[in-house]
Amino acid sequence: MVNLQPYASPSYFIIIGLCLLPIIVGLYHGKRFVAYETLFSLVFIVLTFGGDHWHQGVALIGYVLYQLLIVGGYARYRRRNNQTSVFVAAVVVAIVPLVVVKVTPAIQVGSQSLLGFLGISYLTFKAVQMVMELRDGTIKAFQPLPFLRFLLFFPTISSGPIDRYRRFEKDYRTAPERAKYLQLLNKAVFYLFLGFLYKFVLGYIFGKLLLPEVAHAALLQRAAFFHTGLSLPLLGYMYTYSMYLFFDFAGYSLFAVAISYLMGIETPMNFNRPFAAHNIKDFWNRWHMTLSFWFRDFIFMRFTFFLMKHKLVKNRVRISQCAYLVNFLIMGFWHGVTWFYIVYGLFHASAIIINDYWLRFKKRHQGLPHNRWTEGLAIFTTFNIVCFSFLIFSGFLNVLWFK
Repeated sequence: MVNLQPYASPSYFIIIGLCLLPIIVGLYHGKRFVAYETLFSLVFIVLTFGGDHWHQGVALIGYVLYQLLIVGGYARYRRRNNQTSVFVAAVVVAIVPLVVVKVTPAIQVGSQSLLGFLGISYLTFKAVQMVMELRDGTIKAFQPLPFLRFLLFFPTISSGPIDRYRRFEKDYRTAPERAKYLQLLNKAVFYLFLGFLYKFVLGYIFGKLLLPEVAHAALLQRAAFFHTGLSLPLLGYMYTYSMYLFFDFAGYSLFAVAISYLMGIETPMNFNRPFAAHNIKDFWNRWHMTLSFWFRDFIFMRFTFFLMKHKLVKNRVRISQCAYLVNFLIMGFWHGVTWFYIVYGLFHASAIIINDYWLRFKKRHQGLPHNRWTEGLAIFTTFNIVCFSFLIFSGFLNVLWFK
């Protein structure tokens, strides 16, 4: 069996385009062919997780049944009771497979967990989100088939964007009007072409052509770096890797959004000119937005309410600072149990805390200059702080120090 790597080659888009034609025609006429969409999605999931990746397919099946049992079981319990201990247990049990997958390489170097498969993180976010919103009462009822449809929506299954259940289900239950769908088609075509430019042109230039060259140059000058603390090739690596990371991931996200639009689902955007951010908080409102907003809503806000409810910290400023540290530390661990991912998370927590101090200082001193030059300086400073964080994130410093 042939494996299809999502959005990895032009042939993938030819195949998916042909398979999407009946869906596009149906939605143009105001009809959603649910049976065909279900079959179509299952076929692409099998092609993605079958063949040489059959072990991932087995892990995916087991994982889906596992989460179906947890979310469905908690939904039944929630109709009668609402004890915090049971809710916490449901959340913890829901994230156990992801924790095992992330911790295994750190415990057994070079090995991968048998529970792992492409996209387990994003499916876990969806499952945990369901438990939390059932707890809050924002999701009133649990239905297995809509939950599976949301969990396994194939355009976003491997790397997001992370949608919300109620928003997704609303789109799916009602086919868009023709004028609305034509707008979605227009946007989808634009995003597809922009995604090709990002991922297959600019991502290729920065990732395949330039990055190996600057990495090699930085390694050759590692002695000078340790002696002086300066290295132009390392600086070049920092900027090149940052550009590659953005164009590759933003291109992928545009593809996922475009295919979703073709299917009549307005999957939220993941990027909004992040390198034009004026400060680090603004950056996280523009970069990997669905992940950032998920962490904001389900970790930052809940931890903040926990501290306030139990009066563990009285000062509101200190509460937000503690919540930032927890939020970004968890985000760091989510990327992987390595020092550079954890430092990356702590770096961003520290940057946001410092940024909050600065914003409060500006509020108290209204006479500070504010013009296009200060705006430009703010963007320039934020861009460089972000690029430095990506240098940490890349793990290249680990190679530089220990090679």
